[in-house]
Amino acid sequence: MRKTNRLIYSLPGMGLAVLISGCAGETTPPPAPEKILSGDQMLRDSQGIAQLGSRWQEGKQMVEKGLSMQRDGQLKIDQGRIMVEEGQKIMLESEEGYKSIKK
Repeated sequence: MRKTNRLIYSLPGMGLAVLISGCAGETTPPPAPEKILSGDQMLRDSQGIAQLGSRWQEGKQMVEKGLSMQRDGQLKIDQGRIMVEEGQKIMLESEEGYKSIKK
């Protein structure tokens, strides 16, 4: 019984020792400091960024032009619809006039 009690009391101490020994292992080396970029590298990077900006601007212009075309197209569709409705109205009136003359 005494041995069992001693074992129970010593288990937390052994666990703590294992935990501390695990933490005391080799540490990871600190990350290497960033390299200083050369002027050529900075120039290449800035040209790439400028190219991305130009490409974005080109895309924006395409979107604006497309939206304008859609608005113009919708206006033409609306005008066409009005013309069709007026034409159908005229055709119907003409047909009714023809029918009344025939009677």
